[in-house]
Parts: sequence; structure tokens; C-alpha cells
Amino acid sequence: MPKAQETSTANPKSELVRSQISSATTKPTAAPTPAPGMLQPSLSPTPLPTVTPASNSVDVTSVSQTTVQASTYKSKPANAGDRQPLSWYYMKKKPGQVPDFPRDTKSFTADQKAFWVGQGKKVYLTIDAGGPLIDVDLMLKSLKDNDVKANFFISGNNIKKNPDYVKKLVADGHLIANHTMTHRDFNELSDDQIKKEITDFEALYKEITGKDLEKFFRFPYGHYNLHNLSLVSSLGYTSVFWSTAMRDWEPRKNGAEDPYNDIMNNLHDGNVILMHQGSKENMEALDRICKEIKNRGYEFALVNELSSEQK
Repeated sequence: MPKAQETSTANPKSELVRSQISSATTKPTAAPTPAPGMLQPSLSPTPLPTVTPASNSVDVTSVSQTTVQASTYKSKPANAGDRQPLSWYYMKKKPGQVPDFPRDTKSFTADQKAFWVGQGKKVYLTIDAGGPLIDVDLMLKSLKDNDVKANFFISGNNIKKNPDYVKKLVADGHLIANHTMTHRDFNELSDDQIKKEITDFEALYKEITGKDLEKFFRFPYGHYNLHNLSLVSSLGYTSVFWSTAMRDWEPRKNGAEDPYNDIMNNLHDGNVILMHQGSKENMEALDRICKEIKNRGYEFALVNELSSEQK
């Protein structure tokens, strides 16, 4: 079963969170040999939906010590390096401090619309559903009981298989964003294939909900390049990365304590939290997470608010 995504390797000074996700819809592809200590996805089956596993891992060894919050750089001519494969990650700091982010963000131009952290006492809970949907009722109850609106990045294949789930999310006031139609790695696709992945999702969402999709996007696996970031932006989308993520593609050693601690130990102003719908432990911890985030004085917000704030 595919799970996603980030893996963390600690050193004495920092923690590097790397992108590692399994595709929910494509055939397995060969993955690079993992770095020492990097685990591969391995989970027991769950009843829905049925998916085909794959595994990808990217080793990132250099990072920026400068926090960049939004794309504010002037446009520059395209070059061959714009297609160099990149993988999102962050470097954790002390509790309460905003992490550091990839040095590639310094290359983002004004027309490459993207964000990964906000400002002030706000938290942006983003839930990815490119793989299995686990404990949906528990998740929805936890969000409703705590009056939390979340941001869902769902693959089109999951929407097609579970239309009532998506309708319920919309009815409850959550934001639905584009996570592509088939959850394929964009670094392996042509421009035409990328456009089709995005526009097919839009059409399906409109067909099922009767509503136009708000144009927020997340790259499958966190894999992107500067060219693809520009292409997605040219379609009217703002790409949403993150500033907290977890090793939630496999069972957690300490159960629901692990996702709770992962989030609370990295909670910071403008926190964009990534968790996956396919993690049982995430769903079990969600109620406690929501309560404690509010207890610490934070407000939950939708990514469309963040986009407006940063204009």
C-alpha cells in the first residue's frame, strides 16, 4: 500500500526532511537506493480504495539557511537548469521557530506562484489524499468537533471513486485543492501531460460538486522543477508546499503519540502542516492535535486566506 511521504534524518545541528512518497495510481517505478537509515513504505492492507504501490525517494544534501516565505523575485529567462528535478524539504529549528527551506526558493520568480509558510498565529492544516482513505468518519468528526476547516489535496482518482466523500468535505466548508488526476511524478511528464492531469481534475471536480475549483495545487511527492512550477502557475494555480510533515507512510512506533509529537514539536507561526489521509495514527491523533493547537493560541485557516494575505 502506498503511503506518503517525508522522511527525516537528524544531525547534531538540524533535521532535514526529505520528500518520499508512493504513487497511488501508477505502476511501480525504480527508486534510487535509499540513504542509510531511510525506510521504505510498508503497510498492511486497508479496505478502500484499492491502489497500486510505488516508491520514490530523493536525497537532498544541501539547504539554505535563509527562510523565504513567498515568491518575490523578478522574472528571469528560462534555461536548461529550470528542468533540474527538485524535491521539497525543510530544516527543522528549535520549537516555535520557522524552519529553513530549500535554497532553490531563492530562484523562484514573481510569476512562479507558491508559498510554504504564513505569518502570525495561524496554522494551515493540509491533508493529502493521493492514496487510501482511512477512518474518514473519525477525521470528519474530529474536524467538526473542533470547528476546524482543513485544506484537502485529493487525487482525481480518489474523487472518482469516492464522490460522496468529496461532497461531504465541501458541505462541511473545507477547501478542496488540485492534487492531479492520477498522482504521477511531474518530473516524468511532458507539458501536455501535466496540463491534462490538472485540467481533468478541474473538470471532474466541477462535474461532481457543481462548483468551480479554487486554484491551489500540490505537486505529487513534493517533486517539481522550476519549469513545472512556472507551467502550473501559468494555469492560474498557486502551489502549496509545507513547513511540517511526518513519516506517516508506515505504521508509527508509538501509535497516535508520534504524529501528535511531530506536529507539536515543530509548531510555529504560519505553520503549513502536511498530513496524509492514509495514516490511521494521524486520524486517531487529529482530535488531540486540533485541541492542543488551539490551546496554544493558534487559529486554523484556509490556504486561500494565506494567498490573499501575501498579495
